[in-house]
Amino acid sequence: MRLSVLLCAVAGLCAAPGSVCGADRSCADLRQFYTGKGFTLEGVPQTEISGEHLRTCPQGPTCCTSTMEENLAGVSTQETEGLIREAGRSLQASFNSLHRSFDTYFTDLHGRSERSLQEVLSPLGSLYSQNNRLFTELYTDLRQYYRGSALNLDESLSDFWSQLLERMFKASAPMDVSLSEDYLECVAKQQETLRPFGDIPRDMKTKVIRSFVTARSFVQGLLVSADVVKQVSQVSLAEECSKALMKLVYCPHCRGLASVKPCSNYCSNVMKGCLANQADLDPVWQELIDTMIQVASSFSTEPRLDVVLSSIPVRIYEAVHHLQDNMDTFTAKVSQTCGAPGEPGTGSPTTQEQRKKSGSLTALEYKPSPTVGLRLEMQVTDLSSKLREMRQYWVQLPVALCSKLSAGSNSQDNCWNGITKARYLPGVIGDGLANQINNPEVDLDITKPIMKIRQQIMQLKIMNNRLKDALEGKDVDFQDASEDISGSGSGMCLSGQCARSRPGLYAYSPETNLVGGAATVRISVCNLPLLLPFAILLLQR
Repeated sequence: MRLSVLLCAVAGLCAAPGSVCGADRSCADLRQFYTGKGFTLEGVPQTEISGEHLRTCPQGPTCCTSTMEENLAGVSTQETEGLIREAGRSLQASFNSLHRSFDTYFTDLHGRSERSLQEVLSPLGSLYSQNNRLFTELYTDLRQYYRGSALNLDESLSDFWSQLLERMFKASAPMDVSLSEDYLECVAKQQETLRPFGDIPRDMKTKVIRSFVTARSFVQGLLVSADVVKQVSQVSLAEECSKALMKLVYCPHCRGLASVKPCSNYCSNVMKGCLANQADLDPVWQELIDTMIQVASSFSTEPRLDVVLSSIPVRIYEAVHHLQDNMDTFTAKVSQTCGAPGEPGTGSPTTQEQRKKSGSLTALEYKPSPTVGLRLEMQVTDLSSKLREMRQYWVQLPVALCSKLSAGSNSQDNCWNGITKARYLPGVIGDGLANQINNPEVDLDITKPIMKIRQQIMQLKIMNNRLKDALEGKDVDFQDASEDISGSGSGMCLSGQCARSRPGLYAYSPETNLVGGAATVRISVCNLPLLLPFAILLLQR
């Protein structure tokens, strides 16, 4: 009888909050862990205390006070944000690496073509030497356009052929005839109707514009994507997420279960809740990546990017030779429209000599070296492969984070489930903000999306539309796209070279070549359908 009474008394004492039985468990491990996080031991218990004061962790015997719980919640948030930024920096570095690789390839291709000018055009004699600046300015315009200048490439190419026609016509005129500026202007206007260079200007313009539009849009796509990653990775986690992370990561320490890792499905639900807004980037992100892969693939389809750039000097030579062979016919037709410039006479000796020196080089004779074509194939393969690896980044981010935190598949019966060491029973919820209404771990208001992320989604949509237009050869910079978006985005312009025409899509900063700040969105009437969901979300707030 006495033994029974004694056992009952001991059981009651052990069941009481703050009992001496619970006090036997030391908090030494937690104290060491806590100071390792940068906190002092002031107020940290030596042994377990009752946990009625806990607001996030399960109540019960614990080594954590309310202050410790709050401090560790802040640490868990900071550490998770650090992991997100680290993953973002890694992805940014990948985009920047792709940009450097393609930019190096393209500028080298452009430079080789420019350097071949003298070799290809020197047989033209004084026509080339006296007009060398005209040819080099064409390459300068092409380079500046690729770098982000707001010049109109169509107009630049048309101006080049008009000026070349004026100079060739002037050089072919009799030495005793003086041609006025008005007369030469009239001659230049006959380019479209009389086609003195044959079909070469029109064919070359189509191919060059397509090549440069796709190349420029592609590098802009890489830069915009990297900038979106940068902006989104810097978004702070919500307070509801902070509580869920504390419960996931550090509540086991408070319960003396520091060695027990979170269940994988439990971790997935927490991270999917914390990154719900980020996951909403996924559909438009995947679409953008797919479009960039299409653009990259277009570089190696006919007309190939390397062939178009490398053959520019040859096409110019062909055009000059065509006009020289048909100058008499062209002059006669010009006279019918612009009038006779003066008394007829023989062509200048210089022009006659040029005609004799002119060869019979044709476009069919131009063949790029096999190594040049192989380099392009390798470039396209590398770009496409690495872009595919980035395709599911936003929905894979929770998985990547949990791989560092959660227990393995063989420990799902002995993992931390948010309450104790046992199996986690709820299923894994879907991705995106709308699915979080069923999330058992993170209590989010799905009617209040993060506006900064919604703005980045809009950036991706705009960039995707530009890339699709580029695939069709449309230069959207000159179709009122400057009203879609402007700001201090990633820079491509060379210093002082971006103000030659009306503002283009990006007001590039001359100081930066890679990822810059976020761009500011301005709305045009043509984009209203895209922005209706955005406006509805604003009204719901």
